[in-house]
Amino acid sequence: MQFFDTHAHIGLIYDDPIEQLRVIQQAKQAGVSRIVSINNSLHDFERVYPNLKAIPGIYHAVGIAPSEVTNPGTDYLNKIEQYLTYPNVVAVGETGLDYYKQFGDKRSQIELFIQQLEIAQKHNLPVIIHNRDAGKDTFDVLSERIPDAGAIFHCYSEDANYAKKCLDMNVYFSFAGNLTYRNARNLHETVLNIPVDRILIETESPFMVPAEYREKKRTMPAYITSTAKFLAEMLEMDEEELSAQLWKNSCKVFNLPES
Repeated sequence: MQFFDTHAHIGLIYDDPIEQLRVIQQAKQAGVSRIVSINNSLHDFERVYPNLKAIPGIYHAVGIAPSEVTNPGTDYLNKIEQYLTYPNVVAVGETGLDYYKQFGDKRSQIELFIQQLEIAQKHNLPVIIHNRDAGKDTFDVLSERIPDAGAIFHCYSEDANYAKKCLDMNVYFSFAGNLTYRNARNLHETVLNIPVDRILIETESPFMVPAEYREKKRTMPAYITSTAKFLAEMLEMDEEELSAQLWKNSCKVFNLPES
């Protein structure tokens, strides 16, 4: 079995470049052949990308998360476009809306989100969506501006009805370690009500530790196997069959060959 971690903040697991490489090595030993390295800011991308750019199976997204709305950096739109031309950069993100914490104001967040959706469309790349307590506005913006290459709801947190409403768009739903929590009924209901060819999994490392590893301080990409196993049990699918389907879905959304 091989696994594709569609969302890991490798630079937040460890600052040390050597430790980052060790994390990737451990993941590969666990069968995690591909990882999308995520950053919340251009500064983080500039720090992490040079260390990881030559490693086979490591891909990258470039974008500005809503947490950075008040300080996106100088000339940020041109920089995003420039970095999207770098080798193995496969998506725009993460970007989106976060109304849980007071990051700037809603209008500024929406504007930053739309700017990045337009860049994704221009470069024919999918967009990785951060949505926290902002479901309605996220849906409304995507309904009008989703790029042709599609979107991923990363660390999906809404309910089944919201997901079903989104199925008319070219969207995928990515589930993290919190899927394995007993009280995550909204997520359990969601996976049972959406097509399996729209499901992805991620670790959201170093956050969202799967229940099996709850004593650990941080999540690692290697732990994705725990989420995959839980999902297979929920869907009553053979684990190998599910992992093959998830691999296919991940390669499709990021426009990568399956082998």
